[in-house]
Amino acid sequence: MNRQPQLMDRSQMQHILAPDLQKIRQQVYFDNELGIVHGDSTVFKLIMKQKPPFIINDHRLGVILNGEACINFNLQDRHLTAGTLAYLGPGTIIMPHQFSNNFEIRGVILFSQFPMPFAPGQMPSAFNGQVRDFQIPPSESDQQTALDIIETLWKMVHQPEYHHPTASALVAALMQHYDGCYRKQADRAIHSQSREQTIFDRFLQLVTQHCAEHHQIGYYAERMCLTERYLSTVIRQTSGTTAKDWIDRALITRIKIELRHTDKSSAQIAEEMHFANPSFFSKYFRRLTGMTPGDYKRV
Repeated sequence: MNRQPQLMDRSQMQHILAPDLQKIRQQVYFDNELGIVHGDSTVFKLIMKQKPPFIINDHRLGVILNGEACINFNLQDRHLTAGTLAYLGPGTIIMPHQFSNNFEIRGVILFSQFPMPFAPGQMPSAFNGQVRDFQIPPSESDQQTALDIIETLWKMVHQPEYHHPTASALVAALMQHYDGCYRKQADRAIHSQSREQTIFDRFLQLVTQHCAEHHQIGYYAERMCLTERYLSTVIRQTSGTTAKDWIDRALITRIKIELRHTDKSSAQIAEEMHFANPSFFSKYFRRLTGMTPGDYKRV
């Protein structure tokens, strides 16, 4: 990715939508904790007019109603079609490539201030940080269940002084439903997917989660109970790119976010990203981007 991801959080979305809010208020709802997009494509098109890529710091659950789109989520290209259940979690990097004019989505955004309706340690596994994003072609009944919950939540928040505990319970039901759909899809994938593709998907998931702390393929091979040589071979054959390139790509993206969107010094980022020293960090960044961390921060 050549451009630095911009944070697409609640305040940024409200800023983008503000000039058109009167026209789209029948299709969008926002408060400090919760957002709902109710099917119209205008909201999506207004956001996509901004320069991607984007990064989010919240949970987003949606159903594609119409049309199709090609979007890169966390280094992987995805083709979304009508009926797809989509989840994007905190830290997801989004790079839209193409979408049809009739692309519409109905979904819920749980902003960073939203109080999660689960006790500590009880968050459904699809949302506890192990999975950054997923897209599922559900059964017709699973799709309709998701739409029914979102529709009920939409009606709830438009009641005068709506009952927040009920809205929270609806969000919990939606998350549990998505978690169940994710588990069913994962079970099917295990039986139908090639071993090599399964290894690659697991590797990329681990890299997305742990690249800041672990820069070498040995860590990922050990986590996956594979030899470094075998993992390297599978990744190259499956993706056409080396395992080290995937790690570097994820790590550089994470470093760019820290440089552009925080006040941290290069030395502090180097320490947090587990580089031996700031000098090695600077040389690494320059080798892969063509500029020093300081130059990048000033651009």
